[in-house]
Parts: sequence; structure tokens; C-alpha cells
Amino acid sequence: MILTLKTGAAKKDVEKIIAKIKDLGFKPQVSTGAERVVIGVIGENAILHKDKFETLDAVEMVTPISKPYKVVSREFKKEPTIVQIGKNVKIGGKQVVIVGGPCSVDTRQNLLENARDIKKSGGTMLRGGAFKPRTSPYAFQGLGEK
Repeated sequence: MILTLKTGAAKKDVEKIIAKIKDLGFKPQVSTGAERVVIGVIGENAILHKDKFETLDAVEMVTPISKPYKVVSREFKKEPTIVQIGKNVKIGGKQVVIVGGPCSVDTRQNLLENARDIKKSGGTMLRGGAFKPRTSPYAFQGLGEK
């Protein structure tokens, strides 16, 4: 469930709402924007307590979220999250980031060859797995540690 607070909600009101969320056994996830505060109420069956928040003066809107990924939903956070990697790569913005690499690293030579091919094709990042814990026990599971 997401609580959108009124523009300019007082800090003491925000603190009271957070305390109420915790008292009910849920976890508050606070996002403070330029104009308003949005609070995610994280936990099972939070929506059953919707009425306890709708009547609060500082709350403008209560939005039920049935998706399991509430915290990363657009209902919770309208603006994109930008993750800076190194000096030149930003993931989540307007720049397209191409990440390539093998599912499992087998040799240094193959990894370097993959890196050259990825860069030549416009890729910006290299990835490679060392372990494959979710693979069937009958399939190749990576080389592990050396």
C-alpha cells in the first residue's frame, strides 16, 4: 500500500504516520520528493488497514498495490532511479547501456575475446558468472574458484 501525503505535510505528521505503520507491524519505506512525501507500507495484508490511514489529515491518497515488487513500482516512485557505475555509465537514465558477457567464465582468453567483441559491438559493460548455483546438477555449473 502506498500513502501519498499532502503537499507540505508537516514533519511531525510524517513521523506520526511512520510510527503508526510500525505499530501495526509493517515497514515504512519513505520517499521524499521535491513537493511531497510518499510512504510505502511494506508487509502482508497491509491493505486491510487502509481505513486507518485514509482518515489522517496529512494523507492525500491511499493506493493499494497488489504487486510483489511494491518498492520499485511506478506507483511508489514516479521518477527513475539512476545508478552510477564507474565514471561514465549511468543505468536508468536516457543513455542505453549494453551489458554483455558469458553466462559462465571458462578461460581468461575467452573472457578477453568476449570483452573485445562486446566493445566493438557498442557494449559498455562486461559481465561474467563464476558460479551457476541455480543450474541443474547435471548441467555445467561453472569452473568455481581456482
